[in-house]
Amino acid sequence: MFVTAYLALVALVVLCVGLELAARRLSSPQPSQVTVANPAFCRFQRLFLKTYLLALWADWLQGPYLYKLYRHYSFLESQIAILYVCGLASCVLFAPVAGWLPQALGRRQTCLLFCLAYSVCCLTKLSQDYFVLILGRMLGGLSTSLLTTAFESWYVHCHIDMHDFPKEWIPVTFGKAADWNHGLAVGAGLVANLFTEWLELGPVAPFLLAIPSLAACGWMVLSEWGAEENQARGDRDKNVPLLGPPNAPQVRVSAHAQFRRSCLEGLRCLLSDRRVVLLGGVQALFESVLYIFVFLWTPVLDPHGPPLGIVFSCLMAASMAGSTLFRLATSARYRLQPGHLLCLAVLLAFFSFFMLTFSTAPGQPRPKESLLAFLLLELACGLYFPAVSFLQGRVIPMERRAGVLAWFRLPLHLLACLGLLALHGEVSGTGGGEAGSGTRHMFAGCAAMMLAALLAVVSLFTLGRNDSDLRLEGTKGEGEI
Repeated sequence: MFVTAYLALVALVVLCVGLELAARRLSSPQPSQVTVANPAFCRFQRLFLKTYLLALWADWLQGPYLYKLYRHYSFLESQIAILYVCGLASCVLFAPVAGWLPQALGRRQTCLLFCLAYSVCCLTKLSQDYFVLILGRMLGGLSTSLLTTAFESWYVHCHIDMHDFPKEWIPVTFGKAADWNHGLAVGAGLVANLFTEWLELGPVAPFLLAIPSLAACGWMVLSEWGAEENQARGDRDKNVPLLGPPNAPQVRVSAHAQFRRSCLEGLRCLLSDRRVVLLGGVQALFESVLYIFVFLWTPVLDPHGPPLGIVFSCLMAASMAGSTLFRLATSARYRLQPGHLLCLAVLLAFFSFFMLTFSTAPGQPRPKESLLAFLLLELACGLYFPAVSFLQGRVIPMERRAGVLAWFRLPLHLLACLGLLALHGEVSGTGGGEAGSGTRHMFAGCAAMMLAALLAVVSLFTLGRNDSDLRLEGTKGEGEI
C-alpha cells in the first residue's frame, strides 16, 4: 500500500495536468476577462485571496490525521464516532449563529473570531482528555461554519457596497479561490505527511502547524482589512434596510430580524418550488454521505500501512480531476449539461460505495480496491459540486439563496450524525470490533442513500425536461425545436 499510494499520486497529478491543459485549450473567452485590466479590482482581489487562502490552508492541514490522532490517544472507534458527531452537531447549532454574526458583530471581527476559535481548536489536540477533545470538536464546528460564511460576507459587502464593482465580477474571485483550493488540499496532504511521518513528529504536528497560518490570517484581517472596514463603516447605517411605507416613521431592522426574515423567506422559496425541494434532497443525501466517508476512510486504510498524508493528497487530486473534467465536459466543444454530470456523479458515488461493501468484508479486506473506490468517490465529488452549484444558481433566487442553503444544511448534518451514531451503536454492541461488519453495513447504507439521491436527480430532470433554467445557455430541451 505504501508504494501504491505514491504511484497513485503521481498518476493523478499527471491526469490533472493533462485535463487542465485540455480544458484551457477548449475553454471559450470569459466575459469577465475585462476585470484583469482593472487595477483597483485586482488589488482588492489579491487582498482577499491571500488572506482567505491562508484560512483554507490551515483548514486542509487538519484533514489527513484527525482520526489517526484520536487512535494515537487510544480511543475506540465508538468514542471517535462520538467526537465526530459532536463536530457535526456543532455545525448544525452554529450554522444560524454563523450567518447572524457578521451582521451583528461585524464582518472583519467575525473573521478574527474564526482565527481565534480555530487556533484554540488546534491547541485542544495536545490534550488526551476526552472532554477537552469534545470542546475542540465543538470549536471546530463553529470555525467551519464561520469559514463558509464570514469571509464571503466580508468580500461581497466590500465588493458591492464599498468599491461598487459589478456583481458579475464576484464569481471571478471565488472561481480563483476554488482553483487554488484544490492545489492547497493536495499540498496540505504532502506537508502533513512530511511533518507527521518523515520527520516523525506524530499526528498532532499538522494541527500545530495550522496555528501559524491562522495567526498570519488574523494579522492580515486585523491590519490590511482594517482600512477597508473602517472606510465602509461610515456607510453602514444608511445601508441598513428600513421597514414601513415611505411617508411613515422608519424603523431600522436589527441583524437578528434580518437573519430571521432571510430564513423564513428561504423556507417559503423551498416549499414553493418542487425543483428546489428535489435539489435540496440530492444535496442532503450526497453530502451527508461524504461526512461519513470522511470518518471511515482512515480506519479502512490505516491498518494496511499507507502514508495517510499521501492518501489524502491522492483523494484531493482525484477531486481536482473531477472538477477539471466538469469544465472540460461543459466547454463549447462538448456542451454536456450540468444535470447529466450531476447524475453521473451520483452514479459514480453509488458504484464506489457498492464496491466498498465488498472490499471491507470482515476477515477479507481488499485495501487496494477500497482505495480505488475512495478515489472514484472523490472524482464524483469533483463533478458534483460545480454541477449542483450551477443548478442552485439557476433555481434559487440570489436574494433567497442564503436562507434556502441554511435549510439544506439541516437535514444534511442530521443524516450524517444519525449515520455515525448508528455506527457507534453497532461497534459498541460488538465489543468494539474495528472496521468490521459495522463499517461494511455503513457503506451499504451509504449506497442505499446514493440510490435515493439518484432517484431524486431523475425526478428533478423529468420535472424540468424542457426547463431552460436547468440547462446551459445556447442548448435546447427535448421538446424544443
